[in-house]
Amino acid sequence: MPGFAAARDALKVTNARVSASDQIGIDLPLLLTIKNDAAEADAILRVRCPFANFSEKHTVDRGEGAPAMRAIKSIPIPENGTLELRQDGYHVMLLQTRHKLVDGETFTCAVVFQKAGTKETEVQVSRTP
Repeated sequence: MPGFAAARDALKVTNARVSASDQIGIDLPLLLTIKNDAAEADAILRVRCPFANFSEKHTVDRGEGAPAMRAIKSIPIPENGTLELRQDGYHVMLLQTRHKLVDGETFTCAVVFQKAGTKETEVQVSRTP
């Protein structure tokens, strides 16, 4: 499938990080940067990380009242553009962590894209994400 290979090669995931924590069973945002050099948009469909039981894709609504997180089906990645997943915008919440996350550790998470397929992504644990 040439289109799939082209989409896969055109998409880069960098600066993936999560906050260190001494607690177990908590929810943490996964923050990262996605650069899409393809002429077509893509989307994050799911994320699987070994240190969390579940993940949800979120956006932050800024309508009337206080900003509020809202779960969404996918996170759109613009064509020929860059998207930074941040706590105050699009992000992935890793739910029910399975163990403590120690500063300096790294894990590999699978980020599944609609067109680019699955990208194994190294995630850095840091006190200051």
